[in-house]
Parts: sequence; structure tokens; C-alpha cells
Amino acid sequence: MSTVTRVVVVDDHPMVAEGIEAILESYDDIQVLATLSDGQQMIDRLDELSPDVILMDLNMPGLGGLSATEMILERRPDTRILVLSMHDTPEYVSTALSHGARGYVLKDVPTDEIKQAIDAVMAGERYLCTGAEGALTPQEGAREQLTNREQSVLLQLAQGKSNKEVALLLDISVRTVETHRKNIKRKLGISSTAGLTRYALEHGVLQGTGVTV
Repeated sequence: MSTVTRVVVVDDHPMVAEGIEAILESYDDIQVLATLSDGQQMIDRLDELSPDVILMDLNMPGLGGLSATEMILERRPDTRILVLSMHDTPEYVSTALSHGARGYVLKDVPTDEIKQAIDAVMAGERYLCTGAEGALTPQEGAREQLTNREQSVLLQLAQGKSNKEVALLLDISVRTVETHRKNIKRKLGISSTAGLTRYALEHGVLQGTGVTV
């Protein structure tokens, strides 16, 4: 028996949200928990709904998709966020990925591609639809970008701080630090703390800290 993926759709256009819900509900291994109209509603109901995947629009009244994505991942780093947008410019795609989105799907894709994207991020992969993938440069496409929070964690880890020390400094749990650390190493293809420090030095992350390797 296949595991059911719990999904929330966040989009301020009711027809879009309801259409996606109808599509996804046709699959036996997907359960749509709710359709919400802005990022704040998602934040308010995050613990209650505890979704595996969030389909997130970017431009919404009130709390937009990018800010909501960062706030959600700070509280629940394992949540997979798929941006669902009409914008296919490099700025939109790269910014969404840098904020922690695991995938980017344009609203005009075939309906079965949304299911493909959900399956991909649930398998630990990044998913970009054809239009979004074409908006990235080869370098951007080859490596996932660190989120702002991951960059903050990297800065502290590269200075030799322990997970507990980082958690206290950033006011997050040790478990969250461990998750960020794992994601940073995966994204950068680095397996050791010394490697993280060297990367931080080479890319200017440690500029002004006095740290050397």
C-alpha cells in the first residue's frame, strides 16, 4: 500500500486552488488537506495541518509566498514547498529556490506534471518544469542555492560553533540546526566541517570574521 502525501494548496485565486485540488484528489496517494488564500493562513495552520508538500503561489495579498516559505521552513524544515506561479523569469525562479523552495512549476503546465513534481520532491529531488528550468543559467541549474537561514547557519558552523551553540545564537532548536547542516552539505556537495569552512572562506561568507583555515 502506497503512502499518502498530505498536500496544502496556497493561492489567492479560488478557481486556481479549487482546480488544483480537484486534479490532485483524483490520485489515490494524495490527500489535499486544505486550500488557503495567503501565506499567513498557512503559517497559522501549519502545526494543525502538518503537510508533507505545500503548493505555494508567490504573489498574494498580505504575506506572500517567499516570506511564508522562509517562515515555514524555520519551523518545519522537512516540509517540501513547490512554488506554483505564472512567472518564468530567472529572477522569480532563482529567488524562490534561494528561499528554500524544492521546486518550481508554472501554472500552465499539463495537469499530470503537478503530480510529477510532488512525487519528485517527496523523493528528495528538486523539480523544475521545462519553462522554469530554461530560466536558470547552467551554473544556477547545477547547484541548489542556500536559503538565507542556511547561510546564517553556515556562517556559524564555519566559525567552529557546535550545533547547540548555533541553536542558541539563532534561537532555533538543535534539531533544526542539524537539518540545516545536512541540507547545506547536500546542496554544496561537502561532507566535512573543514570543507564548509573552506567553502565559506572562498565565497566571502566569513569576510570580516578573522577566521582562517
